[in-house]
Amino acid sequence: MKPKTNLKKSLSGKSFFIDYSLIVVGAFLQALSYVLFLAPYKIVPGGVYGISIVLHHLTKGVFSFLPDGLPMGITALFFNVPLLILAIKKLGLSSGPKTVVTFLLISAFTDGLSYFLTEPLLANDNFISAFYGGAILGLGVVCVFKAGSTSAGTDVLARVIAVYSNMKVSNLIIILDSVIVLFGLFAFQDWTVPLYSWFTIFVYGKVVEMFQTENPNRAVFIVSRKPQEIKELIVDKMHLRGTFIHGRGMYEGKEKDIIFTIVERKDMPQLKNEVKEIDSEAFISTMHASKDSAPPGK
Repeated sequence: MKPKTNLKKSLSGKSFFIDYSLIVVGAFLQALSYVLFLAPYKIVPGGVYGISIVLHHLTKGVFSFLPDGLPMGITALFFNVPLLILAIKKLGLSSGPKTVVTFLLISAFTDGLSYFLTEPLLANDNFISAFYGGAILGLGVVCVFKAGSTSAGTDVLARVIAVYSNMKVSNLIIILDSVIVLFGLFAFQDWTVPLYSWFTIFVYGKVVEMFQTENPNRAVFIVSRKPQEIKELIVDKMHLRGTFIHGRGMYEGKEKDIIFTIVERKDMPQLKNEVKEIDSEAFISTMHASKDSAPPGK
């Protein structure tokens, strides 16, 4: 048993190193995009950093102790921290520790790079900046997703609203980001702001789609001796829906309830860990799935 235990620890340690390496790289790329390509041209890519970029420009020269305006990284923290608390309280955020590390690193890298890189990389070229800013931002987000993390932000708020409404999370994210882009238009009184910003969001979305080829949804089958406890976890805690499939074991011939549900990939670690806490012998099988229609058990 010892060799297996050592192998398991070795694989776990390797996975930990890879995940956090991806988070560091992803956070750095996102910060680089904000500092070199987006903020200098008042491009508002939605999300928390879209708000931070607007406030950064609006507060230039307002405070004597911050002549260059509010730091984007620290400003983003003032939004991300309460959003994370909201996520943990309402959603039981599965990637909590990784998410905290991610948005702290993005904040630190953004303000650190802003201190050293005071001039934009490209002079008077909004289109190229919008394109490469969106592409680099997308690559950073892909790295973070690959590590099983998120950078909090407006997607958290969208998921909370979705719990209490019939709207899709993806549609809510589009609405929230569009509102932030329009906030940039109102603040700067310049129509080039939303036009370049929406172009950046389009490029960013296409890059994520290109590299994040895995379907974001997973079909999950759970066989357990404690189906009611797992049902409470799925429905009451994770705010998901599912279906009981009645089956019979081939070996013992006993009647069993098999739980079927569809889960977003980023929520899979939480589901697996908490199912194992309820029933350490539970059998969990997953596969790619699409969720074009209503969730099972609705």
